[in-house]
Amino acid sequence: MKVILKEDVEALGRAGQVVTVSKGYGRNYLIPKNLALEANTKNVKVLEREKALIADRMEKEKKVAEAISLRLGEVSVTIGRKIGEQGKLFGSVTSRDIEEALAAQGVEINRKSIILEEPLREAGEFQVRVKLYKDIFGHVTVNIVGES
Repeated sequence: MKVILKEDVEALGRAGQVVTVSKGYGRNYLIPKNLALEANTKNVKVLEREKALIADRMEKEKKVAEAISLRLGEVSVTIGRKIGEQGKLFGSVTSRDIEEALAAQGVEINRKSIILEEPLREAGEFQVRVKLYKDIFGHVTVNIVGES
């Protein structure tokens, strides 16, 4: 089955591309989630008209991501956790905790965009990467401190 991608789909293609997928994947996932259209003659003609709109939207998203990246460079979040005798945390700091701390400072980031190899389990200062767009990353300074 050939489909026209309306959005970028990781490991499949970019918006505006015509790709071949299995019928089940196209009909049960891509089309219902509004990620793609079936590639028939009518939809191909519509795509040709919408390519400029898609390019404009992608350019706007990229500019917004660059602005957020600059803002993230200025932001530092402090998260308090109970700490044991050897500096280890009781529990850990996850992407959800970082998301909530950023939201408290007025920066809305989806926790799935926060890249942590594994949860943070020690006190200290860490640089955490945030994927904002395809090839645009920001960095947030996360300070983990002990609390009583």
